[in-house]
Amino acid sequence: MASKVEKKSKVVVVGGGIAGALLAKSLQFHADVVLIDPKEYFEITYANLRAKVEPSFAERSVVKHSDYFTKGRIVVAYASGVTETEVLTSNGECIPYDYLVIATGNDDSYPKSRSKRLEQYQEDFANIKSADSVLVIGGGSTGVELAGEIAVDFPEKKVTLVHKNTRLLDFMGQKASSKTLDWLVSKNVKVILGQTVDLKSHQDGDKVYKTSGGETIIADCHFFCAGIPLGTKWLKESILDDALTDGGRVMVDQHLRVKGRKNIFAIGDITDILEIKQGLFAMQHANVTAKNLKLLMYGGKESKMATYKAGPDMAIVSLGRKDAVMQSPMSTMIGRIPGFMKSSDQFVGKTRKQMGIDASCFGL
Repeated sequence: MASKVEKKSKVVVVGGGIAGALLAKSLQFHADVVLIDPKEYFEITYANLRAKVEPSFAERSVVKHSDYFTKGRIVVAYASGVTETEVLTSNGECIPYDYLVIATGNDDSYPKSRSKRLEQYQEDFANIKSADSVLVIGGGSTGVELAGEIAVDFPEKKVTLVHKNTRLLDFMGQKASSKTLDWLVSKNVKVILGQTVDLKSHQDGDKVYKTSGGETIIADCHFFCAGIPLGTKWLKESILDDALTDGGRVMVDQHLRVKGRKNIFAIGDITDILEIKQGLFAMQHANVTAKNLKLLMYGGKESKMATYKAGPDMAIVSLGRKDAVMQSPMSTMIGRIPGFMKSSDQFVGKTRKQMGIDASCFGL
C-alpha cells in the first residue's frame, strides 16, 4: 500500500450528526473533506432531554463543528440533490466529490446557530418550570427519557405520557417495556397506551388535549416526541432513488456502501441495517467507513475492506438522573447499575473524548 496520496481525494460528508461528525473528524487529515450540515454545530443528541431540564448541560453537548473539524471545509446548508460527481446544496453550490458519505439521520428541525439552540433549551426549561402539568406525546426512547427527566427533577408536576402503541419502548423487549412502565408509574407519571393526540386541531395556548380514545388531558405545555421522519427525502428522484427502501432507508452492503455504488457510503440511522438505531452503532458505522475510505484512497484492494456486522440486540434508556433500563442479549435490568453507565453524564464526556474535544472547549 502506498505511504501517501499524491493528490488528496475529495470526500463529501452530508450530515453533521453523531455518525457524520465522527467520520469527518477521522478523515480530515487524509482527504479534502467537506462537511455539509444545515447547522453550525454538532449535538450529542442522546443527551438533549437532560438539557431541557438543565439548560447548562447543553454547553457541553452542543459543540460547533469547527471545534473538532479543524482541517476541512464546513458548508452550512441543506443537501438538495446528488449527481454522479457532485452534491447540490440549498445555497446553490455544486460540491464535487470522489467519495460521498450520507449521514443525514432524522429530519429534525434545529436552529442554524449554536446560540439559538441553547436559547431553545432555556425556553423549554422555562416552559417546564412554569407549568403545573406537562404532556409528553410518544413512548419511544425520547418520550420516555423526557418524562423521566421531568418526573425526577420536578416531582410536584403532573406528567402525562401518551403513546400510540400498546407498550412503551417497543423497539426493545417486553420485559424492558414492563419495567419502564412500572418505573414511570412509581414516579406518578400517568401513562396512556394505544392512543394518539390530535395536535392538528389543537390551538396554541389551549390547555385541553383530546386523545383518540376519547380521553381529555389538561396540560400547560406539551412536547411531541414521536414520528420524526428519516432525512432521506432529498435523495428521491436523484441517482440514489433506487437505493431507497419503501420506508425511506438507504440500502447498504456489508462495507456500508450504498447499493450498486462503489464510491458512495451511507451510515447511521438512515441505513437499512436490522439493528436498534442508536448512537453507539452509528459511531461504529463511522469507524468502519473511515477505515474503508482510507484503504481505497491509499490504493488498497477492495478485498481488504472492513465489514460491518449488525449490532447486538442492546439498548439503554435513561430514567431520570440515577436510573436507566438496559437490554442486552443476556438480560434486561433497570435501576442504578445501568443508570451509573449512562444517566449521570448521558455519555457526554465519553463522546467528547472520542471526538477529540477537550473539557475546556465549549465553543462559546
